[in-house]
Amino acid sequence: MIKGICIGNIAIDCKDAVRLSNFYTELLGWDSCIMYNCPALRSQLGLVLLFMETDFEYVKPVWPEQIGKQQKQMHFDFQVDDLRTAVLQAEALGACKSGSQFGGNDFVTMFDPEGHPFCLCAK
Repeated sequence: MIKGICIGNIAIDCKDAVRLSNFYTELLGWDSCIMYNCPALRSQLGLVLLFMETDFEYVKPVWPEQIGKQQKQMHFDFQVDDLRTAVLQAEALGACKSGSQFGGNDFVTMFDPEGHPFCLCAK
C-alpha cells in the first residue's frame, strides 16, 4: 500500500459539465464547487465528483452492453430509503429509466442526462 493514499476525486467525462454537475447537485444534495477549473461536487465526507468536458466527441455508453458499441466504464450505485420515490425524483431532475431492468425490487437502472448509467438501490 502507498502510505497516505486515498481517493481524491472521481472524474466524469461529459459533453456539458455544468449541466451534469447541476443534475448531480440536485440528485445528491452535495455542495457544488470548482476544482481544477471544472464544476465539482463535494460530499460531507469529502468525496469529490469532478465533471470534465472532453476535448473529443463524447459518445454515450450503451447499456446493456453491445459488442462494437461504446461500453460503460463505470457506474454509481446509490442506496435510497424509498426506491419508487427516488426514481420519480431522479426522473424529475432529468434522468431516465433504462428500458432494460434486471434488479426486480432491489434496484432500478437509470441514465443521467449525459447517458451515464447509474442505479438507485433499495437499502
